[in-house]
Amino acid sequence: MKKPTSILITGASSGIGLALADHYAEPGTTLFLSGQNFDRLAAAEAQCREAGAQVHAQIIDVCSDLDMMAWIYQCDQRAPLDLVIANAGVGLGSDENTDFYDIATKTFQTNVQGVFNTVHPAVDCMMKRGSGQIALVSSVAAYQGFAGAAAYSASKAAVKNYGEALRGQLRADGISVSVINPGYVRSRITDRNDYYMPFYMEADKAARIISSGLQHGKGRIIFPWPMIIIARILANLPMWLLDIFNKPTRVKRPE
Repeated sequence: MKKPTSILITGASSGIGLALADHYAEPGTTLFLSGQNFDRLAAAEAQCREAGAQVHAQIIDVCSDLDMMAWIYQCDQRAPLDLVIANAGVGLGSDENTDFYDIATKTFQTNVQGVFNTVHPAVDCMMKRGSGQIALVSSVAAYQGFAGAAAYSASKAAVKNYGEALRGQLRADGISVSVINPGYVRSRITDRNDYYMPFYMEADKAARIISSGLQHGKGRIIFPWPMIIIARILANLPMWLLDIFNKPTRVKRPE
């Protein structure tokens, strides 16, 4: 595929989003970056500009469909979008001190509806030209629901299946769709984890793997490869055996 020169990335102020922005930042490239933290987004904007890219940063909530639609249309008018990466997401854990239902609602609003609010306006813009590329960031957690991350696993499974279906649906319109399924990658989400994370990866390495996969138009970009094997084995275990590994987590339920 041709090298993208106009790229939009949500959740670009930290983690994979920031690493991708840094990776693509160079002279001749226009970056549209979004986030919700002013200081972190401003730092990302300055860093990418220093690398030579034209950068337009926007504080925006991906859960707002009208705001996202207006912003993406404006970006496309300024520099027709070659690549849109729906990366923004949350990883809200659950324990006995958290509201199980509130976590599920907030997680799906960001991780699923936020992806819809990014992808749908982008598709509208790209279909008019008959070209473009869209990437949806899911997770290896999409392959198996994990205790303690029920909402996260389910939301990423929804993104994975949606993206894979869109790939077939939009191919005839000249739009390439890829689903990105990372394992444990350094981010603000994983920085909060106090448990062992197998095959932990730095964000800049993840960005290189993702960009290579997108360059080759891969439908699924899954890494690191040992996590793929583990996830698929777990997904095919009988439930009685899975229960041994998938330890239950207590949650607070509303009265």
